[in-house]
Amino acid sequence: MRLKLYFSLSYFALIALAPWAAAQDALTPLSLEKVTDQVWVAVGETLAPSYDNAGHNNNLSVIIGQEAVVVVNGADNAMLAARLHAAIRLITPLPVTWVINENGQGHAVLGNDYWHRQGARIIAHRDAVTEIERRGASVLAAMQTRNQEKAAGTEVFVPDHQFTDSFNLPIAGLKVQLLHFGEAHSPGDISVWLPDQGVLIAGDIAFSERIPGVFPDTDVTAWLASYEKMAALKPKILIPGHGHPTVEAVVRKTTYDYLQYLWGSSQAVLDAGGGLMAAYEIDQSAYAHYDTFEELAVKNAGRVFQQVEAAYFE
Repeated sequence: MRLKLYFSLSYFALIALAPWAAAQDALTPLSLEKVTDQVWVAVGETLAPSYDNAGHNNNLSVIIGQEAVVVVNGADNAMLAARLHAAIRLITPLPVTWVINENGQGHAVLGNDYWHRQGARIIAHRDAVTEIERRGASVLAAMQTRNQEKAAGTEVFVPDHQFTDSFNLPIAGLKVQLLHFGEAHSPGDISVWLPDQGVLIAGDIAFSERIPGVFPDTDVTAWLASYEKMAALKPKILIPGHGHPTVEAVVRKTTYDYLQYLWGSSQAVLDAGGGLMAAYEIDQSAYAHYDTFEELAVKNAGRVFQQVEAAYFE
């Protein structure tokens, strides 16, 4: 009885301490990795978003100009945005004047309201803006369920600036170009190009250290074409949407080559007279050592097969 009571009291003590723990997290600056003198990145986990990582499973990048700072991705929630802001203050006193959403996904946009309250302008591709307007409330609700008290203070804020093909951000001392190569992982995917430095913040057009997810509405052939346009820039340093800063040849293996492999394998299944169940059995063992493989591999195979099948019988 005493043991049972002890565990019960311990459980309730942990519950009571949860808000305090979240408050402590909010005071802890994120770790920023230096890429160049002007570019830093808070590298997220290459796993699914969770309560433990507070939704920080994507890259949050920082560009420092002569007079101001640009942030790429608003973060998954207000607390995470505040932690990124605290990290920025450790390396520069300059204000954050622009926040770029690389797409309309929650971990790119749910921190927007925090940055708006700091006086920053928020910009995204028009397709991402449409996605936030359409799904923002449901994405916020899902994040609140996952993050519990860590979601406190988070509200949906739709970007107040948008563009279509490209946009040159007015930042003193730096050329910062926002580029939309076409459809990719999700609606409104964009990349941020610093041509003078050869640094490309690729966003979710490129994945490293984990396999990408193919959504029900992802156009894989368009993604492959967009990737080719992105790679044509020949960046010296590439910051993927997920994974550490690297070079294009590395992310090609886990993104372009992976998607091409699934496409070709799906065509082979159809040529052999197979269907969806056979597609689920496509051998993806060459990619099994990458993160998110268990969660995504079978789903990806099925979704790519359905797109191949649709094209096959047109």
